[in-house]
Amino acid sequence: MAVGRIIETPACVAEGAEWLADREPRFAAALAQTGPLPLRRRADGFEQLLGAIVSQQVSVAAADAIWGRMQAAGFTAPEPILRASEDELRAAGLSRQKIRYAKALAEAGIDYAALREMPDREVVKSLVAVPGIGVWTAEIYAMFSLGRADVFAPGDLALQESARILFELPERPKERALRQMAEAWSPWRSVAARLLWAYYRLARGREGIR
Repeated sequence: MAVGRIIETPACVAEGAEWLADREPRFAAALAQTGPLPLRRRADGFEQLLGAIVSQQVSVAAADAIWGRMQAAGFTAPEPILRASEDELRAAGLSRQKIRYAKALAEAGIDYAALREMPDREVVKSLVAVPGIGVWTAEIYAMFSLGRADVFAPGDLALQESARILFELPERPKERALRQMAEAWSPWRSVAARLLWAYYRLARGREGIR
């Protein structure tokens, strides 16, 4: 099974946005309001997944502060994480649960180069096998660290709420329903996600969504 299209430049995002707008009038209307969509590419590897674990269930400001302490202590690679004591990791700001997740990630021995060559489903399957990495984190990693063009993250609450507003749904779609809805946006589901996130920011300001 092939990897499929990789989003590498803003032109790739623009191509996907045009495709979506041509096929879905609501996307065309949303794109007219949001303007060009961001590339949002990131590096791949251990540090990105560790950062995702650090960010779970805390504010952006708290996550940034903890990550700064992790960097200062040199705890951003597998070997230092494995050598570090629980007290040292707690001093950097990690909870007991996140310490367990960080060490599990360090012990997992993920072949990050191999992930680049795996089909989307296999990427997600490989990552969720590691404690502390859920489907949402795996899909976000595939989208932005691997640049996959046809991955969606229907468990994301902002995507659910944005879809509710844009498509005038009676209620916020649950993960399964939104995943099914997003099938119509293949092969550019990652761009559909970017558009829905961008639209959510506009709608949130307009409607005061909490």
